[in-house]
Amino acid sequence: MAAGGDEEVLLALVGRREAGEPLAWVTGTTAFAGHRLQVHRGVYVPRWQTEQLALRAAAVLPEHGTAADLCTGSGAVAVVNAVRDRRYVVDVARQTVFAFADLDCDGAAALRLTRALYDQLVGRTVPVSTPETAEAVKLTENIFRAVNIALVNELKVIYDAIGIDIWEVVEAAKTKPFGYMPFYPGPGLGGHCIPIDPFYLTWKAREVEISTRFIELAGEINTAMPCYVVERLAAALDARFGRGLSNARILLLGIAYKKNIADTRESPSFKLMELLEKRGAAVAYHDPLVPEIPRLREHPNYVGRSSVPLDPETLAGFDAALICTDHDAVDYRAVAAHCRLVVDTRNVCARAGIAGPNIVK
Repeated sequence: MAAGGDEEVLLALVGRREAGEPLAWVTGTTAFAGHRLQVHRGVYVPRWQTEQLALRAAAVLPEHGTAADLCTGSGAVAVVNAVRDRRYVVDVARQTVFAFADLDCDGAAALRLTRALYDQLVGRTVPVSTPETAEAVKLTENIFRAVNIALVNELKVIYDAIGIDIWEVVEAAKTKPFGYMPFYPGPGLGGHCIPIDPFYLTWKAREVEISTRFIELAGEINTAMPCYVVERLAAALDARFGRGLSNARILLLGIAYKKNIADTRESPSFKLMELLEKRGAAVAYHDPLVPEIPRLREHPNYVGRSSVPLDPETLAGFDAALICTDHDAVDYRAVAAHCRLVVDTRNVCARAGIAGPNIVK
C-alpha cells in the first residue's frame, strides 16, 4: 500500500518495563529508510517511556548498508512488517536490523531476539530447543493440572456419597513432605489454559493415530462438575425446605472463573446459571470484580446482566446462595448469616472459620 508515494510498514516496539509502572499503548508515525512507519497497536510499553519513544529517522533497511538506531533508551526490540512480504527484526541494543530471510527462524539468532524481548517483560526466560518444545511445555503444564483437578473432582463425588469431607482429606494429605501436590475440587473449570488448551494435543495426536485417553477422561469429569453441583444444590433445597429448583431464587456468588480477578472466560458460573434456569430457578449473581457480564464466547443472553448488591435485605430474598468463586472481597459471614442455605463449592466458609447448619460443601 502507498501513502504519499511512500510505502507503509508496521513497527511494533517494545520498551523496557520497570516494576510498578503503568502500561500504555504507543501510537504514531515516523520515517524509516524513506518509508512512513506506523507504530502498531501490538505491544505494550511503559507509560513513562511513551514520550521518549519518538523514533529517529536515522536507520535504513539492511540492503542500504546502514545500522539501526530506532529509539531512545536501550534493550528494545522492534518487529517491522514491511510490504512485499518482507519482515525485519530490529535489535536496538546491538543497533542491527535483520531481515527474516537472513535469519534461521528456529536457530540461535531467533532465540536471542526472542529472549531480548521477553527478558524485559518477565522475571525469567527459560529457553528450550524449538518452538514445538516450548508449546509442549505449556501444554504439559496445562494437562497436568487438568488431569489432577479431574482426579480430585472425582474423589469429591465419591467421598460425598460415603460421607467423607474431601477438603479435610486434602488438607491432611498435603502434610506429607514429598510425593504429593494438593489440588482442589470446584464447580468446573474456567479460563483458557485448562479447559481448552489440552485438547490442542488431542487434535494433534489424532494426526499420528494416538488417542489421548487421560486428557479426554479428565475433560469429561471436569465438564460434568456443574451438573453435579446443581444436583447437590437441588438435594439440599429438598432436604431443608421440601422444595425443588422450580421458582427458587438462587444467588451465584462469583462470576469470574477464579478468585480475585475479573476474567470471565469459560467460567463455570455461566453453565451453572444455564442449568439452574433450565430447571426453572430465578438466578442472579454478585461479583465485586464483574459489575456487568461482558461479551462472552458462549451464553450471549447473559451479556449485560448486572451484579446485585450484597446487603442483608438482598441476601434474605434468596432461597440459596451458591459460592462459585471465592473472591476475598466478599463478606462470607454476612452471606452465612442472612442466607437460608449456602452451598460452598470452594470451601471458603470453612477456611474463614464460618460454620452453620445452613452451609453445605
